[in-house]
Amino acid sequence: MSLLERLNNDMKQAMKNKEKDKLSVIRMVKASLQNEAIKLGSNELSEEQELTVLSREVKQRKDSLHEFDKAGRADLVDKLRTELSIVEVYMPKQLSDEEVSDIVKETIAETGATSKADMGKVMAAIMPKVKGKADGSLVNKLVQQHLS
Repeated sequence: MSLLERLNNDMKQAMKNKEKDKLSVIRMVKASLQNEAIKLGSNELSEEQELTVLSREVKQRKDSLHEFDKAGRADLVDKLRTELSIVEVYMPKQLSDEEVSDIVKETIAETGATSKADMGKVMAAIMPKVKGKADGSLVNKLVQQHLS
């Protein structure tokens, strides 16, 4: 079942169950997917493109969550946490810190990186491997640790 089909089914279920928050978030995600398809000039997105859009949605919410938390806006923080939990249902299973660390070590060995000057080369090799499965900031932090 494609992501769009899952979203449509979940949207219908949310309507039946009168889950306004879930319905709202699903509609936002669907709109983002459709906007991306229009931007790319195609009718359908590949799985990788869908994953890119979902990752962007999660990142936006995490960034906003951090900012609202810093500003002491507990009402908005709760709302965003709810939205984030709904969007994350559609994301692939996330890798553990240890799994990401193993991938980082493996990629550093593959690329022959020895110093922080090779950081860009390592990141370019790692990100396609962990796309949607790990947070970029975590990967960045681990690469820096292993290269120092």
